[in-house]
Amino acid sequence: MDASDVQTLFLINDGWIITHDPYRIDLGFTDLYIDLGAERLIAAERNNEKIAIEVKSFLSTSRISEFHGAIGQFINYRLALEDEEPDRTLYLAVPNTIYTVFFSYPFIQKSIKVNQVPIVVYDISQPRITQWIN
Repeated sequence: MDASDVQTLFLINDGWIITHDPYRIDLGFTDLYIDLGAERLIAAERNNEKIAIEVKSFLSTSRISEFHGAIGQFINYRLALEDEEPDRTLYLAVPNTIYTVFFSYPFIQKSIKVNQVPIVVYDISQPRITQWIN
């Protein structure tokens, strides 16, 4: 099973329906591609909750460089989504092993908070979502 299959599986296992894989945003001069788009029905409100997820694995030797890239990419994707589909919430998905260690550093926590980055933590071995952090 490759990484894209795992990314899709952890959302499906959490009750989501994949609607875009990848989610394309046309900026007029170029296109952006967010890894996944998904939505699920929130029965209590009878409204569709829509999300887009940028999945990161943090496999490079420099996790801080990968983090810088992920945050920059996330901010640009969120800005583009505000025009394209403002009711869709963007999340950054990270493996639980990375979240437990790397995302516990104060600088990383501060960056996530200041930049208002919702996080999805997933377990790649299961595959399933272990946490939603808004």
